[in-house]
Amino acid sequence: MRSYQIDEFTPEQMETINARLTGKGYASSIPQLFQIPLPDELMGPEQTAHAASCGPFYMAVETGKDWLRLEFLVRARQILRCSCVAYATKKQRDFMMDYIDSTLREWDIPV
Repeated sequence: MRSYQIDEFTPEQMETINARLTGKGYASSIPQLFQIPLPDELMGPEQTAHAASCGPFYMAVETGKDWLRLEFLVRARQILRCSCVAYATKKQRDFMMDYIDSTLREWDIPV
């Protein structure tokens, strides 16, 4: 799996990250796994065509003891396997990495 990982967080920082991601409504049914929505304007042509049947689309963020990992796979909430579930484009990757970095800075967590 291709991913973007940031590590060496303190326990307090991890507590903040998990609580804030949960507070934003990104928590999934799996502990420490969060679903960050992909903005509609970043969807590819196939994702746009499949939005009603497969969407909404998101990228997963997993947290661990002292790390956070953004997976570069764009997933669909309604279906596991479809041609619209694919690795993120450069534009999607860049947006999500910037989103993670800026969100951490807003929470006073150095990146």
